[in-house]
Amino acid sequence: MNTRDVRAFIAVVDTGSIVQAATLLHLTQPGVTRRVQSLETLLGVALLDRQSKPLRPTAAGREIYQKGRDLLHAEADLLALARADTEPTGELRLGMPPYLAERALAAPIDQLRSRYPGLTLRIHAAWSLGLVEQVEQGLLDAAAVLLSENSPPPQGMTTRAFDRQPIRIVAAPSLGLRGRVTLKDLSAFPWVLSQNGCGMRSTLRRAMEERGLPCNVGIEAFGSDLQLSLVARGAGVGMVTPDMLATSPYRKQVKVLALTDFHLEMIAWLVHRALPPRLEAPVALLLEQLNALTAQRPRVR
Repeated sequence: MNTRDVRAFIAVVDTGSIVQAATLLHLTQPGVTRRVQSLETLLGVALLDRQSKPLRPTAAGREIYQKGRDLLHAEADLLALARADTEPTGELRLGMPPYLAERALAAPIDQLRSRYPGLTLRIHAAWSLGLVEQVEQGLLDAAAVLLSENSPPPQGMTTRAFDRQPIRIVAAPSLGLRGRVTLKDLSAFPWVLSQNGCGMRSTLRRAMEERGLPCNVGIEAFGSDLQLSLVARGAGVGMVTPDMLATSPYRKQVKVLALTDFHLEMIAWLVHRALPPRLEAPVALLLEQLNALTAQRPRVR
């Protein structure tokens, strides 16, 4: 089906005249007539009551008119998907791990919704390695992920680092640990950590196994504040980023330990594969907002 024929028929119905439709479409009158006749031949029905003045659609023509308008709208939407200069619509499928969702999700999402009201956001929370896989498989358009400095994102993806933080090891003063400790000192205590899949937990376990030390996870807990509340009550040793510690109500109830044989920094990345043009500006805005949050956040040293 030629959408130009559909457009000509709709113009005739809208104006009620072959002459006015020709002016609207910048065509000759015979050109408009031929297009309407071509559509009628294809569909096998008369679309216009040519005895009426102004021209009106037949009963079949009224149905074709509405379906034709839907078709032209769908065509416009389809063409807009491939253009970067049109207002973004459709879905933006975004992934974030729990840590970033807790601290960095609200303001960037508010900005995206305000700037691009026609864009539907689908937010998926999961651990970083799983999010990277979903971006690679095309299940997510982009993801903000937190990876160890020794585990950069895979090649072949567009990656932008927007944050870098050293991980702090914390414990309750009641555990009696000195300010400077080793992993061997900590191996005698249970840990309060996130579930399997967390990059910080995986890196810690690997470091302890390399030294032949046990990594006893006493409590798995979701969310930094819950973990810090358990650490503050002496349930075990924990890991936290400086910005989460800075805003936690439990920050004065835990002690930051200095490890002499272990140092971990986590890097936050925005990762994506080649984007459709309609999503280039929203993803650029997301990165801009994440960078702004990094610059504004409180610090604990």
